[in-house]
Amino acid sequence: MGRRKAKGRDISGVFLLDKPTGITSNAALQKVKYLYKANKAGHTGSLDPIASGLLPICIGEATKFSHYLLDADKRYQVEARLGVKTTTGDIEGEVVETADIPEFDQDGLKSVLSGFLGKQEQIPPMHSAIKQNGQPLYKLARQGISVERKSREIVIYELNLLATSENSITLDVKCSKGTYIRTLVEDIAHALGTCAHVTLLRRTQVGDFDIENSVTLERLEETLAGSGLTGIDEMLLPSETAIADWPGVNLSEDAAYYLRQGQAVLVPKAPTQGLVRLYEGDDNFLGVGCILDDGRVAPKRLIKVA
Repeated sequence: MGRRKAKGRDISGVFLLDKPTGITSNAALQKVKYLYKANKAGHTGSLDPIASGLLPICIGEATKFSHYLLDADKRYQVEARLGVKTTTGDIEGEVVETADIPEFDQDGLKSVLSGFLGKQEQIPPMHSAIKQNGQPLYKLARQGISVERKSREIVIYELNLLATSENSITLDVKCSKGTYIRTLVEDIAHALGTCAHVTLLRRTQVGDFDIENSVTLERLEETLAGSGLTGIDEMLLPSETAIADWPGVNLSEDAAYYLRQGQAVLVPKAPTQGLVRLYEGDDNFLGVGCILDDGRVAPKRLIKVA
């Protein structure tokens, strides 16, 4: 039997979704894919149902570069309730501990926060999608099972205090991939001499993408109803924006031809190492290449050119 032909439109680009609370990232992805009538789509890093904010969705050929956004730095705004710990580290869990909240002023709190900047080891929470022996940790947690987890290196680039109240703090966090904000909140609370859980979480940046440029599902549906597919297609960013911070290499027509055949080519003044964006001429995006030890540019992941 031959391969089944993919259903849907052959359209490519990056859609910046402002995911609402109350739905999973996969449900949001499937909704966007359905509205675009796209043949394929993938998101670039899950947000919990209680979390809202920026969820870049790669459509069509852009899915070839979605995993690079998984590795991108992220930024969040988080509100934490002090004095109460839950099983999940957020408002969806059951209360397992309460504690007094010590008195602290903003200077003292900022001093504690500064101790969390930079590289550090973080132990992932049991309520996470990390797999151990093929089983997601959150499934074990739901059975009341707790297992030992290996710590992972993360980086906290910025940790800014936005607001405080008698029993809560609101923070702005810029962090590396793999950072669990729930765990960070619990660790900060422990350093303050109490406990805490997340009551609100919103992702505001993924790599170079910003929440200000995102679109809600409601706006997407309204645009589709008013302007059709043409209207929502205009909301798509070019596929190469997923790797916009990489250096670009412009190829001649001949070099582009050989590169499409899988051959490495020599390009004057190309970077000396790493991954690069490839273009035929000035603006015809071809995909991703890598610089070989001898300085030639080799194809790594190319897109289909209509």
